[in-house]
Amino acid sequence: MSTYTPTNIIGRAESEFYNKQTYGDSELGKEDFLTLLVSQLQHQDPLNPMQDTDFTAQLASFSSLEQLTSINDGIQSMTAQAGTQDMRTAVSYIGRDVRAAGNSVSVTDGQASTVYYYLDSTAESAYVNLYDVNGNIVRTVQLGSQQAGEHTFEWDGKDWAGKTAPDGLYYVYMAAEDVDGQAILTDTEVSGRVAAVQSYNGSNYLRLTDGRIVNFSNVYEVVDPAASSSTTTGEE
Repeated sequence: MSTYTPTNIIGRAESEFYNKQTYGDSELGKEDFLTLLVSQLQHQDPLNPMQDTDFTAQLASFSSLEQLTSINDGIQSMTAQAGTQDMRTAVSYIGRDVRAAGNSVSVTDGQASTVYYYLDSTAESAYVNLYDVNGNIVRTVQLGSQQAGEHTFEWDGKDWAGKTAPDGLYYVYMAAEDVDGQAILTDTEVSGRVAAVQSYNGSNYLRLTDGRIVNFSNVYEVVDPAASSSTTTGEE
């Protein structure tokens, strides 16, 4: 195995660092940086010693490296802790009913799940386009005029020809216009009971009992079915 051989005493520290980098560690850490600096001081040319300004500059570089390393380690630790905490919280949602931003609809035995939507202002006309998982339009439903605020859309599960759509997942895309023909912002939401938690590319997702998937970060309401049932029983 060949190694780099310095041509004079000034290159000795560089050669030690070179050999370690080539045949040892692949990254320059703060310990390596300090070792290199000390070696430079030990093996410097007595006739051309390191200037104070050079030494100060290298110490500043070492300080910056140490700070950046500490910051990076801290960020990685915080990210890992946050991800673990999110997963624990998401798991606690299993068996609970959630409401979250989304536009998916499930059809089971001809019955479609409910979609909630919110209009920023009064709409002169509004309509819903329903698509299957392949992006094919299944039906367009005219909603007519709508007041500002929250509404529910309950699809009857039938396609454009009046036939019952196959069971599965569908997607809702809404549009609304005011009296001047200007588009109105609409937000859609879904609800359902959580069956499982999935993690993908650093994000956590909730799988509902009907197969729909919602992003954990989009959930804004969680309901305990047991508490809901007991409240209903008490009212009766």
